[in-house]
Amino acid sequence: MDNELRLQYLEAMGIDVWLSRTSIPAASESPTEAVIDHIDLAPSLDNWTLLEAEVANCQKCTLCTTRKNTVFGSGNQQADWMIVGEGPGQHEDEQGLPFVGNAGGLLTEMLRAISLTREDVFIANIIKCRPPNNRDPHADEIAHCSDYLYRQHQLIQPKMILALGRIAAQTLLKTNEPLAKLRGKVHTFNNSPVVVAYHPAYLLRFLPEKSKAWVDLSFALQTFTKLEGDL
Repeated sequence: MDNELRLQYLEAMGIDVWLSRTSIPAASESPTEAVIDHIDLAPSLDNWTLLEAEVANCQKCTLCTTRKNTVFGSGNQQADWMIVGEGPGQHEDEQGLPFVGNAGGLLTEMLRAISLTREDVFIANIIKCRPPNNRDPHADEIAHCSDYLYRQHQLIQPKMILALGRIAAQTLLKTNEPLAKLRGKVHTFNNSPVVVAYHPAYLLRFLPEKSKAWVDLSFALQTFTKLEGDL
């Protein structure tokens, strides 16, 4: 993607101040790695069809009584990048797809800003059913649903995870640290590097924060590029 087209996508994101990649510290220069314990998963006979059917019929928690659709995830099942959000909202619940509506549109522009499309990545959520009134998911709901995300990760084996928002980041990293302290560092989830960014829904509510999204995305891209170069 040429610079002019990338700037058009950044403009669509509402970012007025551009930060060149050369002005942002390289992944090897500054980030402090906060590494979580490796999650040992036994060899599995999972395949996508079986796992998706299991999610669609899940009744592990009370969210199954209020959902319209489960939201399994979408995108490239062999993706290098895995995008992880919190959980479905109203539009996602209605359509059975992750990140639709205004937040989904912004996520699409965020990905395009780093030369990715929704077809290049796999998009999933911490939980697969919408909590009533879009409330935060409860701890037991996350616990019941976490195995599905772990198994998706195992099937994809992504080279990079972009965690969007506080709940996604804290759940993946098993921490209560605030989002501000988790940004700008390379973390690890089950051997995949994790970079934390603001959730698109948050950015739509607090428009001045959109400039920080470009910083997060640039850092994620630099981290991924460095890892690719080290292989």
